[in-house]
Amino acid sequence: MAGEAGSSPGEADGGGHVSSPPLAEVEAVAADWMLEFACCCLCRHFGEGGAAEFRRWRDVAQALINGLSKIPTHQKKTVYLCQLLIRIEKGKNLECCFENDERISPLESALSFWTLLEREEIKLEKLHEDIRRLIQIQIIAVHMENGYFKEAAEVLERLFTDSETDKPLRLKLATVIKSKDPYVPLLQTFSYNLLISKIKSYVELFMKENETNFLIQAATKQVESKGLGATALQNKTVNVTENHKWNLKTKQRLMKEQQSITDQLPGDIENPTVRPRSGRKRRVSSVLQSRNSLQNVENHGDALACGRRRQRWTYKEDLALKSGIREFGVGNWAKILVHGDFNNRTSVMLKDRWRTLCRINQG
Repeated sequence: MAGEAGSSPGEADGGGHVSSPPLAEVEAVAADWMLEFACCCLCRHFGEGGAAEFRRWRDVAQALINGLSKIPTHQKKTVYLCQLLIRIEKGKNLECCFENDERISPLESALSFWTLLEREEIKLEKLHEDIRRLIQIQIIAVHMENGYFKEAAEVLERLFTDSETDKPLRLKLATVIKSKDPYVPLLQTFSYNLLISKIKSYVELFMKENETNFLIQAATKQVESKGLGATALQNKTVNVTENHKWNLKTKQRLMKEQQSITDQLPGDIENPTVRPRSGRKRRVSSVLQSRNSLQNVENHGDALACGRRRQRWTYKEDLALKSGIREFGVGNWAKILVHGDFNNRTSVMLKDRWRTLCRINQG
């Protein structure tokens, strides 16, 4: 009995049998592999823009992270990156809250995890600084796009210290907030799309460093041994062809809509004044989640085409309409619709709303 008690895992006991390692240790190692694999999948679908798959692996990663009593040192970077991507994906949704303090937006929460990631590595200093500044700027921009100018000013106080290095950007953002115009050059130059692009660059570097993930290698060998790769490629080709046909039909429909609008409305695009809705109500996220996304319009073509209900225009939509007119000109409603962030609108609705804004200005 004493000999058995003193034997270590993997050593032979008195009867010549090899004892198994503690199950808890086996589970911990397996959980490590699964978390690394989930993070790799999360990164891949973030980079490819696969929303449904991203959400699926987000839930898997979050469940594994929640199961950690303490983050192991070797897993810190993985955990921080997962939490960062989960928050960035919800960055424009001010109704979503990840912190106990409801004032903290998803992007502000993301910034805290980016700070933790920066501490884990020093070789990407320039990219780190770029992403940090972009997150800070977009935290302000998202509040302004939703008409929350007071909250944007409060966020500015939380984000920046009195250090001299932060002072130039802090002063610029303070001026932008006072202007109450979310489409000033600063916010357009350091845009949300640029932030996503920079984070994708960081994710690509992370993926290259983690190509040796055990589960990925094991799954790759399994797929190759069973010849599943050719079948998957064939299915992918069929799906791409079908999507191309659908996208072509949608583009043709949008062009017909644009050609059918022949009347152009006069008026100064800078002058129409629309007051933001008062209070702190967060409106539900629109069907079009990201600006400048033709693919998003095409994917939601059915939802846009049927069952439209009369709904009030939001302050954010009015700003998007004016911004689109500045860029494409009065009458190019189809282009403005494709490139703007509107809540289940048509090009005809955009034309009617612009006529209304001009009347408000003239009155």
